[in-house]
Amino acid sequence: MKRKNCIVLILLALLGSLPVSALNINTQYHQNIRGKITDHETKQALVGANIIVLNSDPFKGTASDIDGNFILDHVEIGRVSLHITCMGYEAKTIANIELGSAKEVFLEIELIESITKIQEVKVYPKTAKHETLNKMALVSGQAFTVEETSRYSGALNDPARMVSAYAGVSSDGEGSNEIIVRGNSPKGIQWRLEGIEIPNPNHFADEGSTGGAVNALNSNLLRNSDFFTGAFSAEYGNAYSGIFDINLRSGNNARHEQTFGFSTMGIDFTLEGPIKKGYSGSYLANYRYSSLELLNNAGIVDFDGIPKYQDGSFKLVLPTKKVGKFSIFGLFGKSNMLNKEETDDESITLGENEIDSDLQIVGMTNLLPIGKKSYLKNTLAYSASNSKYKSNILGNEDRMFLALKEKYQHDYLKFVSNFNTKLNAKNSIKAGIQYTHLGFDISSQNDFKNTGSFISDVNSDGNSHLLQSFVNWKYRITPKLSLVSGVHASYFSLNDDQSIEPRIGLKYNFLPNQSLSFGFGVHSKLESLSTYFIQLMDENDMPYTPNKNLKMSKARHYVLGYNNQLNRNLQLKIEAYYQDLYDLAVENDPNSKIVLQDIKEGLADYDFVNEGSGKNYGIELTLERFFHNNFYYLFSGSLYQSKFTALDGIERNSRYNGNYTANLLIGKEYKVGKEGKNRIGWNGKVSFRGGQYYTPVDLIKSQEAGETIYKEDSEFSIQADDLFVLNATFSYKVNRKKTRHEFKLDIKNLTNNQAKILERYNKATHEIENGEQLSILPSLYYILHF
Repeated sequence: MKRKNCIVLILLALLGSLPVSALNINTQYHQNIRGKITDHETKQALVGANIIVLNSDPFKGTASDIDGNFILDHVEIGRVSLHITCMGYEAKTIANIELGSAKEVFLEIELIESITKIQEVKVYPKTAKHETLNKMALVSGQAFTVEETSRYSGALNDPARMVSAYAGVSSDGEGSNEIIVRGNSPKGIQWRLEGIEIPNPNHFADEGSTGGAVNALNSNLLRNSDFFTGAFSAEYGNAYSGIFDINLRSGNNARHEQTFGFSTMGIDFTLEGPIKKGYSGSYLANYRYSSLELLNNAGIVDFDGIPKYQDGSFKLVLPTKKVGKFSIFGLFGKSNMLNKEETDDESITLGENEIDSDLQIVGMTNLLPIGKKSYLKNTLAYSASNSKYKSNILGNEDRMFLALKEKYQHDYLKFVSNFNTKLNAKNSIKAGIQYTHLGFDISSQNDFKNTGSFISDVNSDGNSHLLQSFVNWKYRITPKLSLVSGVHASYFSLNDDQSIEPRIGLKYNFLPNQSLSFGFGVHSKLESLSTYFIQLMDENDMPYTPNKNLKMSKARHYVLGYNNQLNRNLQLKIEAYYQDLYDLAVENDPNSKIVLQDIKEGLADYDFVNEGSGKNYGIELTLERFFHNNFYYLFSGSLYQSKFTALDGIERNSRYNGNYTANLLIGKEYKVGKEGKNRIGWNGKVSFRGGQYYTPVDLIKSQEAGETIYKEDSEFSIQADDLFVLNATFSYKVNRKKTRHEFKLDIKNLTNNQAKILERYNKATHEIENGEQLSILPSLYYILHF
């Protein structure tokens, strides 16, 4: 009953916040578009670039000044497209810019120098929305916009949930945002922020995982970013599955603006503006607090397992005249949750599980131009992630006892230096070095039998070092043919492990609107630090750490792609890939089938050796109609296989071998009112994907132990049910003179499909119960821009 009352109150609050004056829409509203034009390779400002609003009536256009800055003032609000040209550079179109009445739009636009002296003028340019921001990446990459993270149904303003719509990408059925790319373990994902690798930026994340229930990255602070699914360019290391290359936007350096948001996910505030008058520096800051925790504190809701979290992020931009541009950024998060396991009538508490975690990231970047063709970018950053877990279990005398206590503290000090130079229009080189100091204090102790003496699975503290370097060379052989080659090197001081990884990419535009691409790369990744310090007992009951010398897991990626820009707003993309995995960590037992990549979270308490292998192969198809005339759709599908071979020599399905994924996203917006300044929209997403593999429960042993015990020699032997998910989103955007109101209802799993995805032991009934996919989940949003 309390949950129903909560939903009613939220609905009334959101509907009541719509001003009566919003119905008066006869006023014409306009907004400014500001930005800066630079050379992609050198980051030098471009003077005299022409920026026009396509299909504007009357014509609206301007040119960049001596510092590359421009302003298009008094642009009619709505969705607009810009076309940018500059003498000696390739033209660029930026489509589907959403312009509201409350906030200016600021764009950082980079142009690529043309290798032909005379460039054909294109009156109706093709949209290159799908091309990555990183021009060294020629295959298996996708740029995504902040607007898409809020528009795509079921994304919940989370980039991790949004990319699950892409070909070859899927998520689990339990509701977390862990990402499975081409059948690889989510362990192989890397998160990057402002050009550096960061710890898992999710609340309630388990040790060794890369996902969680709620992402701490707030979409209000993000700008367009890249997501890669394979054959990464040489600057990316310590990943073999996928890469989120996330960028923070700069705050408005001309006027102060604010955003307030309230949703079932949290209540948040965003502030931005100029640091001082007459200075081009800016600030941008956001803070979010869990809505459910607020409602719980107010007594409106009352149930166990309330997720309590808060996070904040910021970016300061500090340009100078002599030593380049400085940026200071940060991301912070804190979360806590207490879950209780109770009997069906809630009369007896069988157990309590508590998770407490926090995240800190702070860094400073300096972008220093060197001459007219080069720049040096240095970043110094500190990050830390700390998690604590406690588990209490009901004992024989009806008393709770502490059965498990864990602590995982990681801190990282990073220095990254990248040098980029453009030799000429055809040749550019990028090289860099990255040093990471890794500190750790990790322990896991259990006493499940309530003996009063804890057993340590891991108990270690100390530090180590990871050194990485790379060099990339891009050669634009002809206007139609481009080559990117490079090498990445890594050295891990803990066990003197090293890896030399060649990379190459090739792209051939054999027709103006069609291209073929090829990519190859060797990639590697460290395991979770806890894995290296697992303690096992030998035949004399003495502890030892068998995994101290465990090497990096490695993969060779081969990708062949075809792109066809069918028309200005419709793109077809097909990619076939093969991944040869080797040096995989597998249990050191000739009869075992355990592969570390199948263990997605928690401690991997086995004796591992790097003698496993695997392979992923498949074909992917994407057909996307970019948002145009208030309508878009995206169809993606993939057929794939994912196999592992452990020491027993038998090739088996990996845990993540779902065999297929298919997604259809579709959406439409409608202009409402006399002037059409307000918008009503709907978006839908339909997903089908094959089930993951799980391990069945041993009922008899579970009853004897009083906890879940899985069947021996049956690891990941049963495939779960196929998943069907239907998401639906409805939105309403109201533009006023100086404010903008947004209302949104996002419903995940609208049909409440309940596929079986795993098995678990129920301590209350002493029987096996099915774990099912996340049930229907409605989320409400209200956002005020002013």
